[in-house]
Amino acid sequence: MKESTIVEKDSYIPLHVQLKENIEQQILDGNYEGRIPSERELMKQYDVSRSTVREAINALVREGVLVKKHGKGTYVSIKPLDSWLGQLSSTTEVIHHLGMEPGAKLIEFKKIKAVDHIKEIMGDNEVYYLKRIRLANNIPIGIEQQYYPTYIGEQLSTYDLNEITLYDVIQNELGIPFSEANQKINCGPIPKKDLEYLQVDETVCILKAERIIKGQDQSIIEYEEAYYRSDLYYFEISQSRKFG
Repeated sequence: MKESTIVEKDSYIPLHVQLKENIEQQILDGNYEGRIPSERELMKQYDVSRSTVREAINALVREGVLVKKHGKGTYVSIKPLDSWLGQLSSTTEVIHHLGMEPGAKLIEFKKIKAVDHIKEIMGDNEVYYLKRIRLANNIPIGIEQQYYPTYIGEQLSTYDLNEITLYDVIQNELGIPFSEANQKINCGPIPKKDLEYLQVDETVCILKAERIIKGQDQSIIEYEEAYYRSDLYYFEISQSRKFG
């Protein structure tokens, strides 16, 4: 087990923030599964005070990463979601694969006039806009915003968007097969209201993923802008090198 046990006491970053980030990394690396070390063990491991440990733990509890069980200790409440960039998987499939219960909470779904950058991508003046909070074991892990051509949006309007898996419905029920997807990811700020939806504060790094899905005729089926909590969601890239 490889563990980072260092906090920089002369750093401008508060000790409890450094400790919080260290614990999050241990969870991401798979070093902490189930019950995490006790307060006393963390104090000794990181050479910090009890108040520093409690502040870090309480922040992670508020964010839904950890849960306290009376008389038993503090436990990891959710596994980090690993999404492999080499395949086109829905968020529901990723969550299911890790043995957790996927969920969604609809924020809005409506036909809108496409702003310039959406119009450039979609090639339409009007599109359907869908915004949902994505949940894993009832914990918010991301916000997904999808844009659809009107002919797809009109058909989706007949479904319960809190319950369906969009990719299954579009491909299997609407009969619109996917051909390819292009995705890019960066890290940056998001609107304050979206931070509230994710139940995190401004110190948590947010991953922004943009994805364009095309059909077999190369027409745009979906454009997505999504925001994910970096403490609960990460992307893995598989690479190989060709010789000769």
